[in-house]
Amino acid sequence: MNKLKQIGATIAFAILSVFANAQTATAESHDIMRSNGKVYVVMAVVVTIVLGLFLYLISLDRKISKLERKS
Repeated sequence: MNKLKQIGATIAFAILSVFANAQTATAESHDIMRSNGKVYVVMAVVVTIVLGLFLYLISLDRKISKLERKS
C-alpha cells in the first residue's frame, strides 16, 4: 500500500509540474493563435471530445440500467 501511495504522489507531482509550466506561456503566443483562429479550432475539438464522452457515458448508463432491470 505504501508503494502505491508513492507512485500516486509521483504521478500527481508530475502532472502538477506540467500544469505549472503550461502557465508560463507568453502573451505573444496567445495573440498569434487568436489572430490565426486556431484557438477556436482547439476549443471546438475539446468541446466535441467532452460532449462525445458525456454522450457515451449516458448511453452506457442506460444500457447498464436495462441489464439491471432484466436481472
